[in-house]
Amino acid sequence: MKLGDGVEQAIHSVAMLSGLSEGGVLSAAALAEFHGVSTSYLLKHLQALSGAGILHTVPGPKGGYRLARPAKKITLLDIVLAVEGPAPAFRCNEIRQRGPNPAPDRFFAKPCNISAAMLKAERVYRAELAKTTIADLGAELAEIDDGTIAARSCAFLELHERRTAR
Repeated sequence: MKLGDGVEQAIHSVAMLSGLSEGGVLSAAALAEFHGVSTSYLLKHLQALSGAGILHTVPGPKGGYRLARPAKKITLLDIVLAVEGPAPAFRCNEIRQRGPNPAPDRFFAKPCNISAAMLKAERVYRAELAKTTIADLGAELAEIDDGTIAARSCAFLELHERRTAR
């Protein structure tokens, strides 16, 4: 399974936004700059995150994005579903019914065993993503950070965070 680049960008952006002060926002341009990615591509994913209720958008020239709910209430699955959509990664097209000599109809009464195995794996994958929150990722990072990563993020936020009323 391969997830699009937007998933990585979305997760990192949500993690960055979790470090904002009360009432603070970051623009899409600032988030894109921090991560070295295209603003227009990231904006598409930020809008998807907003539509999913993960981010709150503050309009206007001093606007930007902030979390719509606490980091402990945002899972990796929430972000993946917002960016990639809810459809399973594997889509069975019943190719066993194609070709010059398809199997008899009696073999199609049950779902394809390949499809069933892939959907079972998808359920396990999604359950694992649902167990991990943005707050969990922050706590794990704090355990291994010698202060370098925190200093980098804090310095960037000091320059780019916009203060707005909640």
